[in-house]
Amino acid sequence: MDINEILNRYADGERDFCGVRLHGLDLSDINLSHTDLTGADLSGTDLTGARLMGINLCRANLTNADLRNADLRSADLSHANLIGADLTGAKLGRANLSRADLRSAILVNADLTGAILNGIELSGADLEGANINEAELKQAALFREVTHRWVTWSGNH
Repeated sequence: MDINEILNRYADGERDFCGVRLHGLDLSDINLSHTDLTGADLSGTDLTGARLMGINLCRANLTNADLRNADLRSADLSHANLIGADLTGAKLGRANLSRADLRSAILVNADLTGAILNGIELSGADLEGANINEAELKQAALFREVTHRWVTWSGNH
């Protein structure tokens, strides 16, 4: 399935695209809000400025994806592979990132207000200027070690 087919089906009201392979495509500024992309391969994909509110990316592969300034509010990114992803300036308010792998991810100035960050992996991640106010941080010991230097934090921990 290619992006034109997905966009046409999305325009027709379809929202289930589980397991789709969109590796390395330019999807900047796309609107796929409230779409189910469970298990999708979006590795290396350019999603700069994409509107992805309420999207289901559970278990998706977003390795090295470019999500700068993407709107992922209320998205389900649980168990997602975000290794090396660039989430600079991304809006992740109320997103579920439980058990997500964010090793070496860039979260500079990302807004994670109210996000669920339970059990996330953040080795080597850049969190400078990130906002995690009111975030849920159970079983995120590594996160506690780095947050005091780089992020705004007044959540449940």
